[in-house]
Amino acid sequence: MKRIAVLGSTGSIGRATLAVVEAFPEHFDVVALGAGSNLECLRAQIRRHCPACVSVANSDDARDLATEFRDSKFYWGADGLETIASHTGAEMIVVAVVGAMGLLPTLAAIRAGKDIALANKETLVVAGDLVMDAVRAAGVHLLPVDSEHCAIHQALRGHASNSSLHLTLTASGGPFWTWSREAMDAATVDEALKHPTWRMGAKISIDSATMMNKGFEIIEAHHLFGVPEQQIDVVIHPQSLIHALVKLIDGSIVAHMSTTDMRLPISYALAWPDRLTAPAPPLDVTRLPALTFEAPDLERFPALELARAALLAGGEMPAVLNAANEVAVASFLEGRCSYPSVAATVATTLDRWAPRNRPLVSIEQALAADNAARRLAAEHLMKYDDPVSGSEIRC
Repeated sequence: MKRIAVLGSTGSIGRATLAVVEAFPEHFDVVALGAGSNLECLRAQIRRHCPACVSVANSDDARDLATEFRDSKFYWGADGLETIASHTGAEMIVVAVVGAMGLLPTLAAIRAGKDIALANKETLVVAGDLVMDAVRAAGVHLLPVDSEHCAIHQALRGHASNSSLHLTLTASGGPFWTWSREAMDAATVDEALKHPTWRMGAKISIDSATMMNKGFEIIEAHHLFGVPEQQIDVVIHPQSLIHALVKLIDGSIVAHMSTTDMRLPISYALAWPDRLTAPAPPLDVTRLPALTFEAPDLERFPALELARAALLAGGEMPAVLNAANEVAVASFLEGRCSYPSVAATVATTLDRWAPRNRPLVSIEQALAADNAARRLAAEHLMKYDDPVSGSEIRC
């Protein structure tokens, strides 16, 4: 029986994780939950799993829940997430919170000797070298939950560490792959949220539409597998059945194929090094559509090159990339700026940061860069609130 804690339990990955747990009650026990403000969903999870401790976004909600569920201890805020992440009764922490807020609880879990099932790209984008150093120092395992990185992890299993020559991440292309540049410039929030393959939260859906998520995955793959940026590429695979390909030094290519169901990479991470019976129907290869692959259009999707540039620059630049993207995506979701302004804001923030970029030596430095970059991005976005120039300057 593996005891787990789930951070981000009410989000799409968190709910899928608990579905896997419920399908295999003889294998897993939930001892702690970390959530935000979706209390209706959280209450149902507490009733079902009876966790020893729970964290929520604010203190008022924690106090209200504590009167309702007297067998659980309640915490709140950023400190509460770290408390859940380092809970003594947990062996594995599923990190499924969104954005840079996943960094500190992930580090708290690593330092407490917990294995990590990581579904939060931003942790490795913001401070990948420092996080992987902490993983090695603590002697814990970090298992990727992203479908692409989980696929690479499986494709490399059984091969020597120096056997990989090239990693290929597949991308569906998102909702705008067939759109013209002019149509994309006028895209609405609702259109950007309509992912053709996956059902995800709002932020990651927008990242998929801009392909910034794939840029983040390049950075994530670099840190997880120790592969240089130039040996990681992206191809558009609209069918989303092959999740990654690994080219070995002898020229062989190992591809990982599965249905598009996040319960598969989640169950792999939770059960590793073992495997569970399929939590989703397997593919019937006799009924598959034709599989197609295309190179990404970097003019229509500049986020890919922005992420590569940040990785190559190193230091604080990946943290700046993520911070600017989070601010810009939030602005777009609020209707304050246009779809192409998301990438434009990230590009401007990176350009402004470049002269001051420094090697990253501490988490405190990464968080300081994150905060400063958010201010720069917000400053850039202020022009979209200008009542005079307004829509005329929306890039």
